[in-house]
Amino acid sequence: MHDEPGGALGAAQRRAGRGGAAAYAFATCLAVTSAVGAIALVVKQPYLFPSLGPTVMLFFESPLQKSAAPRSTLVGHGVAILAGIGCLALLGLTAHPSVTEEGVTGPRIVAAALSVALTAFVLRLLDCPHPPAGATTLIISLGLLTSVVDIAVAVVLVTVLGVAVNRVLGVGQSLWR
Repeated sequence: MHDEPGGALGAAQRRAGRGGAAAYAFATCLAVTSAVGAIALVVKQPYLFPSLGPTVMLFFESPLQKSAAPRSTLVGHGVAILAGIGCLALLGLTAHPSVTEEGVTGPRIVAAALSVALTAFVLRLLDCPHPPAGATTLIISLGLLTSVVDIAVAVVLVTVLGVAVNRVLGVGQSLWR
């Protein structure tokens, strides 16, 4: 992989430097996040949640980094989902209300800390860096979102749309690095 992203992002950087790259990130982040939000509105599902913001930003601010590759995104959030639900089950928290309703408890702290640590451990072993996955596992282990299917669907939507936008605009983002 080369160091120049090419396409519209590369052209924007050559023409306007940092401002051009910023404009590219602004426009593409706005488009993809709005599209996922519109889909969420139509199907009435919570497809927008905090860890998707950094994922979208990685796609458009630094598309050549390994952490922005679709493989890292999908594996990262997948591991995070499994770690979050596994830690909830391990600590007997699956039937508990979220931390915002129940408050902070010892088991909830353990679930949160263990899920982040486990996610980081597995992603490092798999060589699939994706820091936004740390937020996804916290969202689950804190009980903030309970539908892992909705989380998984949203991650796939963001990934497909992000990669498609970069491809259409000629940005040389690795598909499965």
